[in-house]
Amino acid sequence: MIQHYLITDPSFYSSNPQIFPQKLSSVLATCKPDFICLRDKQTSDYKQLAYAFTSFQTTAKCLLHSDFTLAKELGFYGVHLDSKSFAAIEKAKSLGLFVVIATHTMKEVMMAEKQGADAITFSPIYATPNKGLPKGLEKLKEINDTISIKCFALGGIITKEQIQACEEAGSYGFASIRYFLKKVCNV
Repeated sequence: MIQHYLITDPSFYSSNPQIFPQKLSSVLATCKPDFICLRDKQTSDYKQLAYAFTSFQTTAKCLLHSDFTLAKELGFYGVHLDSKSFAAIEKAKSLGLFVVIATHTMKEVMMAEKQGADAITFSPIYATPNKGLPKGLEKLKEINDTISIKCFALGGIITKEQIQACEEAGSYGFASIRYFLKKVCNV
């Protein structure tokens, strides 16, 4: 069964540590993701937001975005690195973290696997705001047929039909911001 990976965004969840838990709780009341990533590039106090995130009772595997040292310090399952952070894979792995790294090309995908990442996000699969031309399902299948690490399809995934198509293309999971906000999960 395809894994569900919720990625937060401050425009929907807030950067305020008092508001963030309420917003995420309302989504988690409807959806039961397998993975959750705290992603907030706007906050001036990511550490405080991460502390607020630790208060959740969830069976999901929780990851922080980029800050692998803080992820280890706070006992998170792993880290989601951006596509400019290949040098951090080995450091994060040495801390015992599950490592996901964002990829957008076959070259990045191969580099992620070679450097020991546990998983990748490959994006954008479908059209999504401000993310360039979609890679499409054919490219996603090519990626999944080539690698042995886990691949989360990412980008523009907002329907169950899109999720099924990503699973049929061989993806381990899908990652999304908007899918979970639309409360279309039937878990």
